Amino acid sequence: MGNVHMVAIATDRRDLHFFNVSLTSVYEDVHLFGFRSVLTALCFWHDVQCPEKPPLLLMGDEKGGIHLMWFLNPSKGLFKSPSKKDTHNPQRIFFPDLSEHSDTVSYRHIPNIHQEPINRIMFDPNTNVIMTSSESDTTSVVFMNVSLRREPHIWKIKQLLVTGGCDRTIRLWTRYVTSRPVATLLGHHTTVLDVAVYQPAEQIFSYSRDAELRVWDMSTHHCLKTVHLQFPCLQTGRIPEHGNFPFLLLSPPLPEETQPHLVVGCKDYLAVLSLAKTRRGGGGWLTDEGRERGTEMQCSAALCCALYNPTLRLVVTGHADSSVSLWDVETGRRRLQISNAHGEDELTCMALDSSHRRLITGARSGTIKVWNLINGLNLHKLEPVTNSEVTGLTCLHDNQLLAVGWSQQIVQYDIAGAKDLNVRADMSWKSSGVHKSDILAVTQCTALGIIATASYDGEVVIWRLETQGPLLHLQRETQVALPVNSLLFLQHRAGSKKLRNRGVLVSSQGGCLCFWSITGENHTYGQFYAPEQPGDCVLSLSSDQHKNTILVSGDTAGWLQVWDISSYALDLQHESACERPSLLHSWRAHKNSLVCVEVLEVAGRVFVLTASVDGSAGLWTRNGNHVGCFGQEVMWNITDPATYQR
Repeated sequence: MGNVHMVAIATDRRDLHFFNVSLTSVYEDVHLFGFRSVLTALCFWHDVQCPEKPPLLLMGDEKGGIHLMWFLNPSKGLFKSPSKKDTHNPQRIFFPDLSEHSDTVSYRHIPNIHQEPINRIMFDPNTNVIMTSSESDTTSVVFMNVSLRREPHIWKIKQLLVTGGCDRTIRLWTRYVTSRPVATLLGHHTTVLDVAVYQPAEQIFSYSRDAELRVWDMSTHHCLKTVHLQFPCLQTGRIPEHGNFPFLLLSPPLPEETQPHLVVGCKDYLAVLSLAKTRRGGGGWLTDEGRERGTEMQCSAALCCALYNPTLRLVVTGHADSSVSLWDVETGRRRLQISNAHGEDELTCMALDSSHRRLITGARSGTIKVWNLINGLNLHKLEPVTNSEVTGLTCLHDNQLLAVGWSQQIVQYDIAGAKDLNVRADMSWKSSGVHKSDILAVTQCTALGIIATASYDGEVVIWRLETQGPLLHLQRETQVALPVNSLLFLQHRAGSKKLRNRGVLVSSQGGCLCFWSITGENHTYGQFYAPEQPGDCVLSLSSDQHKNTILVSGDTAGWLQVWDISSYALDLQHESACERPSLLHSWRAHKNSLVCVEVLEVAGRVFVLTASVDGSAGLWTRNGNHVGCFGQEVMWNITDPATYQR
């Protein structure tokens, strides 16, 4: 109780002792006794900026109840002074007589919040929310307003609630999603006794019953360090004794010349660990730690798809282990992770809705789900037509979702005003029997009112949005039919009256990029082989859609090419000519196949997003300078090239 220089100690005798520590000698000032139950958790808050505001003492008890004490005039004393003061003994106050001190203390009791003893109580002054936890199966963690009013709470997405327990698992939660954690941290071998969040270094500390301390990175969820504390009381083969609260974290703001510390208690011993005041580049956290981790990203499960959300400035990656990660494009830091999005099924494709606030994911099993990008909540499950793979998704401007895949059909879902969890499939598109092979790609062009689909047998079909029927069939003349892996409409050209009749659609078939016109008698406006090596394929295409001056291709060898298409495919080209546009830049972005390349603009500059089956996603300048890998330990500043990984 820093503002009044007091220490409050609760005992199993149903009492509370207040010790004065303002002088050189420590003495007991007040003894409050006669509580109806044992106090099991304490929390104290006072307003540093507004000292005249009454400080609050929060207490949780063994019956799951909460006690609140506001000290109305702490500068003159916590309680009413006795008429006859005994200088040798503390002031004794019988708890049922606390009402006699109403001029100095305001008290409130909230019973039965939990069915088990409260083991932790916290207070968030910004929202006046009390947070309590217990070992109860039905009420593990409870949030409630200190005024007991039912009102909405605003909680910044950056804030996390961290829990640990008997199952040896650390879980990270947000108040937006209470049904499941946003991340699960594994590694402890015994019960987790305490956790703490060290905001200056953006790290989490956890401590287990076997005296093991672990340090976790808050953004990447990686374990940065494991420390086995060698307390003198430890005996081989025996679990040491601990109190209910082994941790004491002293973090900023602190008095001048006071170093942040983490104090860990075990039986009669204390371990004092000095902490760095700010986040260090490699995640080092102890001040005497000389080495730091490198900047190499630890590769996660293979990436299947990725995209950029320009509205939220987030990069979204989908993984083979059915997890989805959201990354801050300006720093490379992970903002949110959705685990087991489709159970054990591998993700295959993703798309954004028209508002860019929702994410749609498709899986190899044919399931499609809609997610809230702010909090990771699963909003809708879309009715699968078959149990076969979904390969492509595109969302029209009115939030009509189109899905394609091995069903060889176009399936539509209305997710605009859907309120139910389950959304039925709309089979109104005249797509049955049009494609003779599995559909591998889909893309849309709003300016022309069309969509394009491509299949395994090399056929590209153009469809009218108005009639939901096929308009045009396109196919290269080849000896062997090769699958079309990617489609891209050049949106700037399609929106220009002068250019919309030129090459506005690009398809990748094997390693050959073909430019198509949708109108007129002649549709082939150019084609060329893009990969660095013979036999490779191009799996992803992208362009600067505001101008369509460059085309970016990514191949199965991990190479990325940047082409100058400002004047390419504006005139008819004979199929045998195969003239290539100017190659501006080329570099090997990853060791394995690129499943995604995307041109994006951030802070007025053009960058290229890459994602690979090697499990990593990277960001590059258009000239090939490496900004960094998403999830690396050293975060970048997108506006400062000096922070880029060279």
